[in-house]
Amino acid sequence: MHQIDIHLEKDIYEANNRLADANAAHLREHGVRAFDLLGAIGSGKTALIERLVPLIRKRGLRPGAIAGDVYGDDDFRRIVALGIPAYNANTGKECHLDAHLVEHALEHMPLDEIDILFIENVGNMVCPTDFRLGAEKRIVVVSSTEGDDVVNKHP
Repeated sequence: MHQIDIHLEKDIYEANNRLADANAAHLREHGVRAFDLLGAIGSGKTALIERLVPLIRKRGLRPGAIAGDVYGDDDFRRIVALGIPAYNANTGKECHLDAHLVEHALEHMPLDEIDILFIENVGNMVCPTDFRLGAEKRIVVVSSTEGDDVVNKHP
């Protein structure tokens, strides 16, 4: 009897991570600092952007945003009303943005006119965590109505 070993282990996120690294490099080349905003639907991601944009502008910096949603443009319209460069990234059926969607969005953004880029992920506390986008940092937005244990349940 022969023993045959088959090694199937492969990082299923490998292609996404390569694109995320390329996105990060592209953003750095343009001097853009990007932040991925994560949180449940209605947690306040768009509201946070609405509050931060005037503060960022007061510091002489130029904000921009990518609004990620499964469908629609509600958040995108709120962001556009702020008078900043924005792109509406609809995923279709996916519960998260991925590096490819962000790469496509960046093709439509005037990166030389942006210093701070917010990438507002799809409203979900679970799906987006596995998918790096190329952002420098992640910001998790939690609503008090989600309960005080939401962070422990969604590390």
